[in-house]
Amino acid sequence: MSEQQSAPAQDNPTRDNGAQDETTHFGFRQVPKSQKASQVADVFHSVAGKYDLMNDLMSMGIHRLWKRFTIELSGVRPGQQVLDIAGGTGDLTMKFSDLVGPSGRVVLADINASMLQVGRDRLTDRGYAANIEYVQADAEHLPFPDNTFNVVSIAFGLRNVTDKDQALRDMARVLKPGGKVMVLEFSKPTNPLLSKAYDTYSFSALPLMGQLFAGDSESYRYLAESIRMHPDQETLKGMMEDAGLVNCRYYNMTGGIVALHVGTKP
Repeated sequence: MSEQQSAPAQDNPTRDNGAQDETTHFGFRQVPKSQKASQVADVFHSVAGKYDLMNDLMSMGIHRLWKRFTIELSGVRPGQQVLDIAGGTGDLTMKFSDLVGPSGRVVLADINASMLQVGRDRLTDRGYAANIEYVQADAEHLPFPDNTFNVVSIAFGLRNVTDKDQALRDMARVLKPGGKVMVLEFSKPTNPLLSKAYDTYSFSALPLMGQLFAGDSESYRYLAESIRMHPDQETLKGMMEDAGLVNCRYYNMTGGIVALHVGTKP
């Protein structure tokens, strides 16, 4: 893990600036903003049943280490309230549930009903129930009061949000003063050779694995493209600051293939 705070920012086409036209990116394609959410939903309806298997295959199991580091840095304690946005099949929710204990609460929120159901079934099968709630929710319009949660996390979900700036503002809104927003997401490799190898892997191996193991190459091609369209480390850090968070910083993992961004509500 390496913490970075001062690398020069790069231009990024996903940055919202209040003067957007009415289209946005869906992978490498431009689509009407009003259609992106439904197209992303179609992708995750398709992959929900094989999501955990594909995560292990695509990352060779390393995603578990990325998530473990996120949990360790969260500082979640018994009795606290945690919101896990785009919580999917519940990897982070499960760990947060253990940390907050019976007096705390974890909300697993996901915009996609298929992913939410897979997560609910998986956690219920493992005996997790008492302190977990499930909410189908849009990250841009969270249905929670201001100043509710001690920690708000989103893992591998922000890149699929249409208006990332609005989502970050709403995450900050529902956070208690002193609480943390934690964004775990694919990012930009820091080494040019690693970046080239990662591109080759993403656009050749991922669609092939998607076809072989999930019967769906196009969804995994979109996932590879969406990673490339996501803001780089410094740009996302600036977006979190613009959302009103302070002490924003990020930690590169696996050479910058993934980064964990953390910001605090003043």
